[in-house]
Amino acid sequence: MIVAAFGSLPVQATRPFRFVREHQFFMSESQDSDLDKRGEELNAQRFQMLADIAKELAGEVVFPTYFDAAFRLRRELQNPELPLSRMATIVSLEPLVASRLMNLAGSVMYSPDGSAPRDLKTAIKRLGIEVVRTTALAIAMNQLMRSKETAVFSDLARLLWDHSMKSAAATRLLARKFTRINPDEAMLAGLVHDLGAFYMLYRAAQYSELRVRPDSVRFLILQWHESIGVTLFGSLDMPDEVVIADTDHDQVQPLPETPRSLADLVYLGNLLAGGHTAWSGVAEEDYADLLSAAAEQYADLLPAIENDAKAMLSVFV
Repeated sequence: MIVAAFGSLPVQATRPFRFVREHQFFMSESQDSDLDKRGEELNAQRFQMLADIAKELAGEVVFPTYFDAAFRLRRELQNPELPLSRMATIVSLEPLVASRLMNLAGSVMYSPDGSAPRDLKTAIKRLGIEVVRTTALAIAMNQLMRSKETAVFSDLARLLWDHSMKSAAATRLLARKFTRINPDEAMLAGLVHDLGAFYMLYRAAQYSELRVRPDSVRFLILQWHESIGVTLFGSLDMPDEVVIADTDHDQVQPLPETPRSLADLVYLGNLLAGGHTAWSGVAEEDYADLLSAAAEQYADLLPAIENDAKAMLSVFV
């Protein structure tokens, strides 16, 4: 029933190992509780959450209200020909976004000499419109991570956030070093690749039995976050290139000798940031081998990725 509800989603239950792994996890949890009423309620709420998400994705997706500013800014800043003064005026209406942009423009990523921007207009000029739009979305994700709704899953939310920031830093650096792809577009793709996981975390907090079972939620997210995330992008008007690049980012695939496409960048950036293991704690043997191979092949980039990730994270402290 759930598979049918997701319609055209690339159904991840076709991956035997993860399906069996999650099935075994659910069974052991039910056995531990002697298949009591609470265990039955837990299973019911797992499937109810998936059914509710499927229904929501088929209609109008409801995001937390703090995403409103991000969506509004992304819409209003779609025109790359918008005068700089007009951009600054639009951004200034969102004080939190404006302050974060000032901090980011003064970070080592965009100001190697450590010089702070004189004003918001200078910061926007230094960063570029795509970074401004991406930062607005990052702020909303950060607010979701810190929200009272997801407080019960604070540890998992923090791991997801740190992984997203590191993935964004890695894809940006890889784009600059190996391709002619806009590094800012790569950074956006790296940032949002696990947006489906954030969304599922927010939805899981609305179910009483799931709120007290973070490990169960973690495995549920691991199973479905890619498919849900790709469908979710439609509500965010994400560029098609980003949607394609973020599809199947956690699948085991051969490492590209040299990244050439945006999908290559996201795939490698995700791996160099620890892959899903960084937040799920799950490392299937073939996936663990892939993580090791990526770290070895791009070992010279790891210090720079760490430094850029720290610079990005510091903006949101």
